[in-house]
Amino acid sequence: MAIQKTKRDFPLDRIRNIGIIAHIDAGKTTTTERILFYTGRTYKIGNIDEGTTVTDWMEQERERGITIVSAAITAFWTVKKGMYEGNEIRINLIDTPGHVDFTAEVERSLRVLDGAVIVLDSSSGVQSQTETVWRQANKYKVPLIAFSNKMDVVGADFIATIQSARDRLGANAIAYNLPIGKENDFKGAVDLLTEKALIWEGDATGAKFNETEIPADMVDQVKQAREKLVEEIAGSDDALMEKYLGGEEITVTQLKEALRRAVIDNKIVPVMAGSSLRNKGVQPMLDAVVEYLPSPQDIYTVSGVNPRSSETEERKGDPNAPLAALAFKIQVDPHVGKLTYIRVYSGTLKSGSYVYNSTKQIKERIGRLLLMHANDREEIEEAFAGEIVAAVGLKDTITGNTLCDETAPIILESISFPDPVISLAIEPKTKSDQEKLGYALQRLSEEDPTFRVKSDVETAQTIIAGMGELQLEILVDRMKREFKVEANVGQPQVAYKETITKIAEGEGKYIRQTGGRGQYGHCLLRIEPLPRGTGREFISEVVGGAIPREFISPIEKGVIEKEDTGILAGYPVTDIKVAVYDGSFHDVDSSEIAFKIAASLGLSEAAKKADMILLEPIMKVEVTTPDEFLGEIIGDLSSKRAQILSSETKNKARVILALVPLAEMHGYATAIRSMSQGRATYYMEADHYEPVPSNITQKIIESSGFTGRVEH
Repeated sequence: MAIQKTKRDFPLDRIRNIGIIAHIDAGKTTTTERILFYTGRTYKIGNIDEGTTVTDWMEQERERGITIVSAAITAFWTVKKGMYEGNEIRINLIDTPGHVDFTAEVERSLRVLDGAVIVLDSSSGVQSQTETVWRQANKYKVPLIAFSNKMDVVGADFIATIQSARDRLGANAIAYNLPIGKENDFKGAVDLLTEKALIWEGDATGAKFNETEIPADMVDQVKQAREKLVEEIAGSDDALMEKYLGGEEITVTQLKEALRRAVIDNKIVPVMAGSSLRNKGVQPMLDAVVEYLPSPQDIYTVSGVNPRSSETEERKGDPNAPLAALAFKIQVDPHVGKLTYIRVYSGTLKSGSYVYNSTKQIKERIGRLLLMHANDREEIEEAFAGEIVAAVGLKDTITGNTLCDETAPIILESISFPDPVISLAIEPKTKSDQEKLGYALQRLSEEDPTFRVKSDVETAQTIIAGMGELQLEILVDRMKREFKVEANVGQPQVAYKETITKIAEGEGKYIRQTGGRGQYGHCLLRIEPLPRGTGREFISEVVGGAIPREFISPIEKGVIEKEDTGILAGYPVTDIKVAVYDGSFHDVDSSEIAFKIAASLGLSEAAKKADMILLEPIMKVEVTTPDEFLGEIIGDLSSKRAQILSSETKNKARVILALVPLAEMHGYATAIRSMSQGRATYYMEADHYEPVPSNITQKIIESSGFTGRVEH
């Protein structure tokens, strides 16, 4: 792809940082490819089936026809009509993966974007992962517009899609345009505000369309839909509401300005009809991105915490203000090394300059700055507030770290990621692979915050953990291709967790006399269960110097290490609060290591009395199947300890929603194919953790062969 030199003097109000988000197979990448073509960024429309897409540039993405990593790209769109008529807008676009195994890519993209287009499948409406990405967008208060894609597909229903967004997402979704025709007859859309029909005919690329009058058979439908849209917009704005109730004429410009404010305030989600694959409806959606999604200027201030004063402070989106930027993604590039993707919120970032990593309290040097166009790069000298760029040369900065001026430190809100639910053992095939494996795992875990690596001391194996089998399979494949590591891989294992069910106390004493100086550590711990999903807590309630202050930190380390290695069956302990409340020390023999060991012993003893249980990941599973296989599939799910939540008919197929333990879902892809002659499909994502039934817990403990077992 030829790189066009990007203009560097864009005013903030003419920049849009947007993402494309959706359920898997709703058409995100196809929509992105059309955007790149119509904005002139590419000269040929990329095709997923042919492996010619710009944003899906990795070999694995092209082979599998899925997006694995989010790709950033810069494009320019000249607005022909409307509020920004004649203006060229710079769009920094991120295409995100749809597959739930790569949920971290969506999470970190939404954290740094100003707005997003949520792509819906017109024949399926809101699907399981649509709900997930919707929640992620809401978490970071990202304004959205919706694109009801696949209007050309059998069963496409624009109004039902909007209704499903209202019902399942609780979104105030409302039609912004109406489709002209559907399925094979879909040919365009009527803009409800301007009351003009846009019809695509004759041109295979969809670059040209005609603006005509509303088709006669749609006049009444358009009138009703427009009235509804105007009422909704007026309801979001007091001044317009007065005009509306007074029967005064409201201009299209006034309606658009009010709709823009309502979208930015997350009050309204306008929905547009189109078909990206058939090249229809993408240009009006681009106009809507410009008119209704925010520029960096609309989200002008960003808040964070001053690490020195612990006070909340704000930074203005001004290139002359002190620097505040967030590192949101690490990528290992074979040509330039480690790339750190950065969103600049305020100030200016210059290549060759030093920046302060306030999260880690270290200084780092920016070697080079790059504008990314998927896997192509354009070198720049500086990046201003509102921009998304990549930096080369940052050694210790990781995802979620804040970069700022040392004279004006600030820590911006970081990015939270879910815990892994599945793991597998990996070992190098040869001695020469041993070293390469360590390097590859370190690099890949830097890139993906949901990918964890640990060593099993007992088996001397390396355990890798992630969000799903597909993610781990692709990471192992990348090790082979990019890092030339050959490795043997074990069977996937469920990432269980351990927790306690009642308050208990334990005493940890470590005393060793060996002729010379001995070892003495003694502490009393109290443990109590925390609500599910809370995590871990450690506090010190020691008073009167029973344990000197310098030994509290080693006690905490001993507790954390024991929690990590597990007590019941070798799985991490979670949802637990540990308090050290008393103990004793020896003037000469006490040491950090003695208190660390004492803490570990104390936690084990307390856990024996706290009725420990195992927790297992429960998956939300959505199965779409033809009617004739419904009974067999529901029966099979029930045999897997599933809780069936609902079963509904969608587009001549049945959609079953269930909660199923991950331990029961191994090999389900093959099982469902054989049950349905290959006609049923399923989607699965992690939902929550639940206690494992006691009979199954016993089997897990026995099969783990864990030496740190607790006897009840």
